[in-house]
Amino acid sequence: MIRIKYLFCIAALMTACASGPINIPDDLRPEDLVQRGQEASDRNRYNHALQYYAAIIDRFDSNLEMVCTAEYEIAFIHYKQKKYDAAQTEFNALLVRYDSPDEELLPQQFKKLAGIVLEQIGEKQKKKKKHVPPPSS
Repeated sequence: MIRIKYLFCIAALMTACASGPINIPDDLRPEDLVQRGQEASDRNRYNHALQYYAAIIDRFDSNLEMVCTAEYEIAFIHYKQKKYDAAQTEFNALLVRYDSPDEELLPQQFKKLAGIVLEQIGEKQKKKKKHVPPPSS
């Protein structure tokens, strides 16, 4: 019994350390932050990836291409985590950027990809509603 508690404590500590705040050097370029975010996401370290993408938005808010990249990646991570409501809100917010005079300056791939993922979210939500049992009286 003590051994199980000990293993649980070690696992909890490792999880807490893995998902805590990370030190992001101030001298990283936005491209470096995207690369690190993608590497973290590939290793399922979503909290770390989200921190790298948030740093892009915070540090390089005038770089619309990088901000769109970060916003898309944040929404896509939430989609992968099955946080569909958050992802849907974030993808819709990203698409609002494309309804502006600056649309020509924005990376078009994220507009298309966001639309595709939003359709997938809609399908998943429809399936979920079909499988919900009616309330009992």
